[in-house]
Amino acid sequence: MTIDNKTPAWRHQIIVVDREEMTIDGVLSLGSYDEKEVIMETEQGVLIVKGEGLNIKQLNLDKSNIVVEGLIKGVSYDDTSHNKKGLLERFLK
Repeated sequence: MTIDNKTPAWRHQIIVVDREEMTIDGVLSLGSYDEKEVIMETEQGVLIVKGEGLNIKQLNLDKSNIVVEGLIKGVSYDDTSHNKKGLLERFLK
């Protein structure tokens, strides 16, 4: 497989272990987070993780990944704002 300038070296994937830990690859930026919600921009759109006692265990934007721990109750993509605007600009409307 040839990697060009448009093809990232990583892929967007989500791994959930026992609803207590989630590893997400392909993260571009972290929008906001608290113990009930983590919002991030991924290569596939804005990803929203909802739960209880959420905590960012590890964040490495150089490697485009994040590890979230806590009770994970839901994961969804916000497709309404899937255009080229920046993450903060989307949420500051």
